[in-house]
Amino acid sequence: MAFLGQDSVLSNVVAENHLLIPFINRFGIRLGLGEKTIGEICQSQDINPDFFLALLNTFVDEDYFPEKKLQSFNIALIANYLKQVHSYITNVQVVNVEKHLNAFIAMSDPNNKQLELIPRLFAKFKVSYASSSSFDDIMDEHLSVLLSDLKNILVKHLSGNFNENLAYAVFFTIDSLWRDLVIHERIRDKILYPKIIELKRAGFENWKDVIAEEKTEVDNSEKGAITSRELEVLKLVATGHLNKEIADKLGISFNTVLSHRKNITAKLGIKTVSGLTFYCISHGYMSMSDAVDW
Repeated sequence: MAFLGQDSVLSNVVAENHLLIPFINRFGIRLGLGEKTIGEICQSQDINPDFFLALLNTFVDEDYFPEKKLQSFNIALIANYLKQVHSYITNVQVVNVEKHLNAFIAMSDPNNKQLELIPRLFAKFKVSYASSSSFDDIMDEHLSVLLSDLKNILVKHLSGNFNENLAYAVFFTIDSLWRDLVIHERIRDKILYPKIIELKRAGFENWKDVIAEEKTEVDNSEKGAITSRELEVLKLVATGHLNKEIADKLGISFNTVLSHRKNITAKLGIKTVSGLTFYCISHGYMSMSDAVDW
């Protein structure tokens, strides 16, 4: 399957896969897309197009998961997205499922006692999900399993008299929520949690505060993104190279190295080598094994 790119027309993609509507809504994108390309929409909405496309292709193709690509994005961007997912699931999708469930029960045979069990099972999911957050605790709980069980019950084990059309509606709303949650858990487990664990190993126990600080640094740096040469200097600084060593390695003058370091500090708002090392690790520019004195 061909991957979607910035030149793809988003309305065509969504028309072929309506389950993408909740996904684009989380980025503030509403229906009435016209013939705008993904690149044009991302630019007008101030959305990182590479991050958007990495996730969009994940939703479109269930066999696709760009683990290395997602690891290259800063932790604040990923954490913020997962917060949006958690909020959307809680305030929109769970509410939507409950509305369909209530209508299904109300319009079905009141003597069908089996139907009483379905809302109870979903209520268990709702309570468990409400007590969790997208990344507040490192945990391996996968609540999507509860939704998977609920889907199987509807398909395989439903009996007695019930409203079949509303049963379909309940299944589709639960399935939409399940698909979102499965991808949410994959991003959380494979991308965010490893980054958080790496921060903890580096001594950043207050990783939530670090993420908040990093978000500010990212916002500030967008005013003047570091250049490719500055990134080269930054990585060498973080791996313990002295200014003269950097100059020799890159074939530039000592003063040029100093100038680059000054620009890096101004753009990122980070002055210490430890801070620059953290920045490189959390943005995927280097691994913990490359760091010096950590």
